[in-house]
Amino acid sequence: MLISDYKFLFCQKLEDKYSKEEVLNFFFLLIEHRLNLRRVDLALDRSLKLTSSDLEYFSQCLQELESHRPIQYIIGSTEFMDLDYKVTEAVLIPRPETEELINWIKQDFQDANKTLKILDIGTGSGCIPISLAKNFVNAEVHSIDVSSEALEIARYNAKANNVTIKFINKNILSVDKLDDTYDIIVSNPPYVRELEKVEISQNVLKHEPSLALFVDDNDPLVFYRKITQLAKDSLNEGGSLYFEINEYLGKETSDLIIVIGLKNIVLRKDIFERDRMIKANK
Repeated sequence: MLISDYKFLFCQKLEDKYSKEEVLNFFFLLIEHRLNLRRVDLALDRSLKLTSSDLEYFSQCLQELESHRPIQYIIGSTEFMDLDYKVTEAVLIPRPETEELINWIKQDFQDANKTLKILDIGTGSGCIPISLAKNFVNAEVHSIDVSSEALEIARYNAKANNVTIKFINKNILSVDKLDDTYDIIVSNPPYVRELEKVEISQNVLKHEPSLALFVDDNDPLVFYRKITQLAKDSLNEGGSLYFEINEYLGKETSDLIIVIGLKNIVLRKDIFERDRMIKANK
């Protein structure tokens, strides 16, 4: 079958579940992943065909997309800050908002005149520590996660992207003191309340790890409290704590950090004008 003909059938199959733009994006991602063909290649040669094996592959992908499985899990990878990452259902799919958080850190420490020590808490795919290790090439980077499966993915991604990171398997809520001191502590911890599940898309609810997403409605800032308490003792003088946060709890998160004793709180909006990031200093 001609790829151009199959494209029409593919889009028709998913038109009632996704927007037209999303479906086209899925199609071209799969074509590139399976056949190493770009959109321009298809435009230049409309005689390109799919083999029976290709058709079987795309049929399976369609079924998974119909069940709202994220395209990143289907192809097993995603791009984040111009780097490729392996992703499975053991880790969250990296988001653009996290790129904004990393760019904030890069901007703040671009003129640092010493070797930085960095700790990431809740590593997932490793996108935060790997991006920072790539930018601060002499930094000593540590990263903590409670999930051994997530750390396996993060280690793979660190090796694939040629960076050295010390990965630590711990439940941060059970830690009384960090093992070292740091210039930067950064975390994108679980922060979505159970009551907010109605706002979450099916592909996230059904497939992304709930352990990395949700917190109890009665104590939604549990991770922020614990990590800030640890940071108060383990940040070097002048060091900075960075969080990605729940857009509905910006003031509450700022107040909590102030009460614990950090200073110079900065609440920053993302490109969609939502409160999504916080910085504090020791």
